[in-house]
Amino acid sequence: MTQASSCPAPKLDAATLLARYGQPVPRYTSYPTAPHFSPAVDAATYASWLAAVPGDARVSAYVHVPFCAELCLYCGCQTAVARSRAPVKAYAERLVEEIGLVARHLPGRLKLSHLHFGGGTPTMLADEDFAAILGALRETFDFAPDAEIAIEIDPRVMDADKVATLAREGFNRASLGVQDFDPAVQQAIGRHQSCEETQAVADALRAAGIAALNLDLMYGLPHQDEASVRRTVEAALGLDPDRIAVFGYAHVPWMKKHQALIPEDALPGAGARLAQAELVADVLAAHGYVPVGLDHFARASDAMAERAAAGTLKRNFQGYTTDDAPVLIGFGASAIGALPQGYVQNLPATPQWHKAVEAGALPIARGIALTDEDRLRRHVIERLMCDLAVDLDEACMQHGFPRGFFADEIHALEPLIADGLAWRHGAVVEVPEASRPFTRVVCAVFDTRLMASRAAAPEQKRHAAAV
Repeated sequence: MTQASSCPAPKLDAATLLARYGQPVPRYTSYPTAPHFSPAVDAATYASWLAAVPGDARVSAYVHVPFCAELCLYCGCQTAVARSRAPVKAYAERLVEEIGLVARHLPGRLKLSHLHFGGGTPTMLADEDFAAILGALRETFDFAPDAEIAIEIDPRVMDADKVATLAREGFNRASLGVQDFDPAVQQAIGRHQSCEETQAVADALRAAGIAALNLDLMYGLPHQDEASVRRTVEAALGLDPDRIAVFGYAHVPWMKKHQALIPEDALPGAGARLAQAELVADVLAAHGYVPVGLDHFARASDAMAERAAAGTLKRNFQGYTTDDAPVLIGFGASAIGALPQGYVQNLPATPQWHKAVEAGALPIARGIALTDEDRLRRHVIERLMCDLAVDLDEACMQHGFPRGFFADEIHALEPLIADGLAWRHGAVVEVPEASRPFTRVVCAVFDTRLMASRAAAPEQKRHAAAV
C-alpha cells in the first residue's frame, strides 16, 4: 500500500496551471477507457469469458435503466424521456430475459456482493418491474448476507409507495441526485428540485430502513458562482449524507446534443471551476468529511473513507467504490461489464439491445481484451486515482514487469514535477493534496493509448476538461 504524504504545493498560480494542463483527459473509470473498445470483442467472446468465471468467484452487478421523466440539460448519461409506462415495462421484461441469457453461460450460482441500479432514473421502474428483476437476479446469484444493494434516485419522482417497494426488495443504499439547489442554476439546466422535497425523500428512506445515503452535487454548471455553490453545499449538509460525490460538469455538446441548449457564456471558466471545487472541498472538510480520491467525500467512519485510508479503495464505472469483486456484470442498454479477461459493453441504443435480447443473443456491442501491460497500467492509474500515490516498482513486480519499465513516463512527469503537480521519490509517484484536482492529468502520463490516439487524431474530441 502506498499512501500520499505531505508534498509541496503547486509552484504556479491556478490560471497558469489550467492553461498548461487543462486539456481534456479521461475520467479513468476504467483502463483502457471506453473510446478504445472495439467490435472485435463480441457476444461469443463474452460468452467464453462468462463460462471461465471461477465457481467460487464473487461478482457484482450493474443494472442500467435508460429512462427519465424529463431530460436534464447537463446530463451525460445514456437515457431518454419515457412519456408512457409502455417502454419502461417492455424494457423491464427484456432485462429479465437478459439476466437469463447471462445465467446460461455462468458456471453456476455465484455469490453476489454488490448490486447497483443506475440510469437514467431507475425509479421509473414500477413495483412489479423491481420484483421481476430482483427475482431473476436472486434466481441467478446467491446474494451475500451483507450485499450492498444500491440505487440512484431522482427525488422529484419518488413517493411513499416507491420507498416501500425499495425497502421490500432489499435496497440498503440510495444516491440522491441534487446537483444544485440555486433557482437560477436549476432553470438553466432544466431541473427544478427544492431542498425541502429532497429532505422529505431522505427522511422517508431512512424511516423505511434505507439508512445509507449518498448525495450527488456538481460544480461548473451555468450561472454557478462560489456564493451559490456554498449555499448548495451547506443545504446538502443539512440532509446528513454518509457520502457526497462532487462532479465537475462535463460540457460535451459534440457527444450530448441537448447540452448545446446550455449557453456557453453562462458556464464558469476554468479558473472559476477550480475555485468552486476547492470551496466545496474546504466546506466539507470543515464539517468532518474526508476526501476520497478525486471527487468523493465521506464521513471518517464510513467504509469508503476507511478503504481510502487503508489503500484498498477501488474505482469502476460508478466511480469510487468499496466493491472489490473481480467480476462486474452489466445488464441493460449501454451497460459495461468488467471481467478478468477484459471489458464488454452492451448495445447502447435501446431498440438494438431489445432486438438482440429477443433473439436470444448476448447484446454485446464492443469491448476490449486486456494485455498484461494494460493490467499494469490500470493498476498504476487506479492507485493514483484512489490513493494519489503509487509505487511503480511494486506495481511492476506484481505484474511481472522489470523495474525501470516506466522510464519514459518518469521522464514525461518531469514538467509536472517542476510545476508541483506531482512529486517523485525513487519509484514512488505522488500527487500533492493541493493538486488533487489535477490527478487525472498525472494519470494520463501512464495512458499510452491516450497518447497514441492524440497523435493519430489530434483534433478529435473524446473527453471533458481535466478540471
